[in-house]
Amino acid sequence: MTSAAERIAAALGIAPRSLRPLSGGSVAEVYELTMPDGARLVAKVGRSGAKLDLEGWMLRYLRGHAAAPVPAVVHESDVLLVMECLPNAGGISPAVECAAADVIAALHAVRGPSFGLERDTLIGGLHQPNPPTASWLAFFRDYRLRFMAADAERAGRLPAALLGRIDRLAAKLGDWIGEPSHPSLIHGDLWTGNVLAHQGRLSGLIDPAIYYADPEIELAFTTLFGTFGDAFFGRYGELRPLALGFFEERRDLYNLYPLLVHVRLFGGSYVADVDRTLRRYGC
Repeated sequence: MTSAAERIAAALGIAPRSLRPLSGGSVAEVYELTMPDGARLVAKVGRSGAKLDLEGWMLRYLRGHAAAPVPAVVHESDVLLVMECLPNAGGISPAVECAAADVIAALHAVRGPSFGLERDTLIGGLHQPNPPTASWLAFFRDYRLRFMAADAERAGRLPAALLGRIDRLAAKLGDWIGEPSHPSLIHGDLWTGNVLAHQGRLSGLIDPAIYYADPEIELAFTTLFGTFGDAFFGRYGELRPLALGFFEERRDLYNLYPLLVHVRLFGGSYVADVDRTLRRYGC
């Protein structure tokens, strides 16, 4: 079997001086590379079907459409992604949260022609369909909640009874959410591990799962696992004021999608989280 170093050397035309394994790869092995000239890169090395070229495409899309601070792509293929190495040391401080709010608000200001995207994407290695759709309610209902719930049920992670309850909730989404004024570009997977900071400054965002959406779905997800808090929302609200009822009514509803993603990937306690959310909305 060809080693990771040999695959990287074949793709780049030059062998790295050293490879250091990194944590965090869910669909591929991740390495920090030191090149002969001292430059540092990051490589993801996967098996056939890893679709790492799609991740590369998403990074290029964010740089091209929103000038987002994501790593520059050096090489991309189905089984190998090589990109710029961004510094990452230290946690997400209030200053980092404020800087992230500036970046995310600018990202959400990018308008699309419809909800979805020109091609499907991935989230956590899972298929994420993005058919261009005029209605946000229809998109969120059919291609986020119903799609991921059905996928989790087929995988044996979501009980059939919960699938039926999700379908009932999906049928009455209009009781809580409306149509946003326009589709906004979102990163799509803003958990703590995908926000890089160094010496108290935001250094970049990684591992996107992009599409055009109601930006509230992104804002909700940043609270699910504690990525951002008051500093972020204070600054974001100065740039893009939140509509009334976000925290009280819509946040938990939007977080049902990432919870279903986690049910599909891991099962376990996330099933109980989905159950609690459904109960909250009377389903």
